[in-house]
Amino acid sequence: MKRTLPFAALVAVIATTFLAGCASAPEADALVEEDDSFLPCAVADLTGFNDGDFNQLTFEGVQAAAAQLGTDANGAEPVSADQYEGSINSLVDEGCGLIVTVGFALASATRDVAEQAPDVDFALIDSTVSDDDGNPIEPDNVKPVLFDTAQAAALAGYLAAGVSQTGVVGVYGGMPFPSVTVFLDGFADGVAHYNEVHGASVTLLGWDKEAQNGLFVGSFDDQIAARTITDALLDQQADVIMPVAGTLVQASGAAVRDRGGDVALIGVNSDAYVAAADLKDLFLTSVMKNLTTAAYEVTIEAAEGGYSNEPYVGTLENEGVAIAPLHDWESKVDPALWAEVEQLQSDIIAGDFVVESISSPKQ
Repeated sequence: MKRTLPFAALVAVIATTFLAGCASAPEADALVEEDDSFLPCAVADLTGFNDGDFNQLTFEGVQAAAAQLGTDANGAEPVSADQYEGSINSLVDEGCGLIVTVGFALASATRDVAEQAPDVDFALIDSTVSDDDGNPIEPDNVKPVLFDTAQAAALAGYLAAGVSQTGVVGVYGGMPFPSVTVFLDGFADGVAHYNEVHGASVTLLGWDKEAQNGLFVGSFDDQIAARTITDALLDQQADVIMPVAGTLVQASGAAVRDRGGDVALIGVNSDAYVAAADLKDLFLTSVMKNLTTAAYEVTIEAAEGGYSNEPYVGTLENEGVAIAPLHDWESKVDPALWAEVEQLQSDIIAGDFVVESISSPKQ
């Protein structure tokens, strides 16, 4: 969903999408009865609900569900990590029927409060729950909300290979977490598939899928290191680059601006054309987690009494992941190439082309 939509328009768009038959929407979505006794809530991480990214997009989905239910949505915005548990507890005390917590940083606090409040349902965005030793656990009242971004990244890799004029594309990550490498695996599959279809030899720099290693900054806040990596990719003639490193895309954008020429960036998580508007002309597309759709669906499900701790996994089929429009690059991309990308999406949904990543969430 585009974050530039007014809230009322956002609700209308979501409702229209589901009425049209979104594969993952509950069958009764269009007929949800108003229920002001169910209070959906959300807790942000430290960037708050106005971050233009994870928190905002998630809360918009919870708000849209609340509006359809004829109720309100409450939120808490802790300002330090030691406030996470207290913020979640404050929403428990307010009588929230579902509490959506955003990101892995809140995973431990969500686990601990969920154990203390077994009658309250929780949904944890983009993370699973582990014990103190790091072993996965599955509390009955915590639903992981996950995304198979490898599928959408494969579309971006195929598109990047087709757009490249140098025959070299590049990627790098912030740190080698599964939530990062899943993007890289999918992108690699997309480039490889383009080469197979076209008998081409586009080179991917920055990630060796078989060896599961590549270029990483070592953090998500070292702009200097990200700039150095981007410069190195540009030196090797990469003309499409996908940083899977949060705000470090800004360093890549600065490097590309300084070099000039038709070098494209690919955003991740949300539509970077909107989220990083100062660089919007550089973005070929973005590999998106449709957080608004996911948050809406799990909230409606809980309100209808259908809550379970079974993970929600966003895919191309249920529109939980996607690639963004071409925006300013539309006039530069051959319509035939875009048609191939659309066909690849159909093939992935049908199971005719399988994107493989050891980091993909289990479905």
